[in-house]
Amino acid sequence: MKVVLFCGGYGMRMRDGTSDLPKPMHPVGPRPLIWHVMRYYAHFGHTDFVLCLGYGAHHIKDFFLNYDETASNDFVLHGDEVELLGSDIKDWTITFVHTGLDSAIGERLRRVEPFVREEEMFLANYADVLTDAPLDDMVAGFRSTDAVGGLMAVPPQSAFHCVDVRDDGTLSSISSLQQMPLWENGGYLIFRPEVFDHLTEGCDLIGDVCAPLARTGRMFGYRHKGFWHPADTVKERTALEAAYQSGNRPWMVWDTPQDREPLHAAIAELATIER
Repeated sequence: MKVVLFCGGYGMRMRDGTSDLPKPMHPVGPRPLIWHVMRYYAHFGHTDFVLCLGYGAHHIKDFFLNYDETASNDFVLHGDEVELLGSDIKDWTITFVHTGLDSAIGERLRRVEPFVREEEMFLANYADVLTDAPLDDMVAGFRSTDAVGGLMAVPPQSAFHCVDVRDDGTLSSISSLQQMPLWENGGYLIFRPEVFDHLTEGCDLIGDVCAPLARTGRMFGYRHKGFWHPADTVKERTALEAAYQSGNRPWMVWDTPQDREPLHAAIAELATIER
């Protein structure tokens, strides 16, 4: 399936006052957020991407046009020739579409309709949230319905507590938001092309399109209680960076022992040749 990535917003909560990087281009380890999101989808076989560009588009274009495979893959240097022992994006197709500087998400999706309209269904993402969710299960669940759209639902992430206040002002309970029977939009979306029949110029995707569809039973929700972490603020991005540096990287579902076997085999072969 094609994957639409919304990566054109200003990302004001991630701005540090010195950099003009768009939010999806802020690094986690040696690669930007958008790369981690794309590697997640590629792990499940979805390697055809449509990037909805806007603010900071040149940063995203430059990153992929000048992509350095050696930053995240092992390699052998023979004089001035590089022999890669792995590759990230050689089988990816990436379509770059400028969808406006100030466009709402719904408008960005509307502007890339020609690239996904003929698909049976397609995936979409805000390009700033990481997870270890089994994407195949979400897709299978959505496929079994006649819903127009679907989203990954995750427990609320806020650290605030909820209180139940009686009429006389006393409290009957205090509980964390995570203990409440509530779910929030996790940012991993899936749609059938029928969604374009509901998009209007300048619309908000969730409020103007998905909410009305939900009221008529045409939205699907996949509940995920595993790892899910946004990078909507500097603090959240810093937490992801700390996790990466410590080796705690549950979102990197592609970095498994079986994925490393070809690399190990290549290294062993090189060692044999050298001996």
